[in-house]
Amino acid sequence: MLTAATVSGATARFLIFQQTWQEAAEPGPPVQSLKMNPVDAVLFDYGMVLSGPPDPAAWQRIRTITGLEETPLHREYWAHRHDYDRGALTGEAFWHKAAAGAGIALTPQQVAELLEADTDLWSQINRPMLDWAQRLQRAGIRTGILSNIGDAMTDGLIKKYDWLNAFHHRTWSYALKLAKPELEIYKAAVEGLATPPANILFIDDRAENVAAAQAAGMQAIQYTTHAAFEREMQKRGLGNLLLIGNEAAVSRAAADE
Repeated sequence: MLTAATVSGATARFLIFQQTWQEAAEPGPPVQSLKMNPVDAVLFDYGMVLSGPPDPAAWQRIRTITGLEETPLHREYWAHRHDYDRGALTGEAFWHKAAAGAGIALTPQQVAELLEADTDLWSQINRPMLDWAQRLQRAGIRTGILSNIGDAMTDGLIKKYDWLNAFHHRTWSYALKLAKPELEIYKAAVEGLATPPANILFIDDRAENVAAAQAAGMQAIQYTTHAAFEREMQKRGLGNLLLIGNEAAVSRAAADE
């Protein structure tokens, strides 16, 4: 694992922030049997699947707005994040609680700026995954989002990205007062997609969320890189799903046969 001792400057500070995700992305549970049921719907996590890594420039804006050093900001940001994602805290309450834990107070203007910067933090798009999701949608395959996310973040992303409205169903954790890996939130996503869980493929970057999806009866893949994801899809006999709507790739595959 990288630490601040192995890097320098802003890179070191931001890597400390990212460690929460790096630690969660360790190898997960054994994959399911390679004999899979047909996939009739694909359910995506948002953060680190449809979106890319956190934006370092947005994190620096958060530091500038709060005036906090890396250690107390990182501590308080993550200490209250699950409550925010689960709907126990609103976006405004989250930032006030984080500020209080760090020994500062925020003005209404600062809170508004922090909500905007926090949305931007998670707004870098994972283009290959989004492109694939949109090809699935054009082909008539049902798609959904199941994300641990707070109210203000959801509102900000919906205003920012029209393409979110194209998903057949979106399960936002805060709205249900639930969060992954609680099984009830997977059941809600299954109901929203109106598809048997065995015919849903769920993609998430966290091992515990993948394991919970499997416990709920879904097919599931832990996402690390897009290349690794595509290899796992091929291993499971789902490679044809990757080719949907990609005529160039279909032609290459036919030429290789």
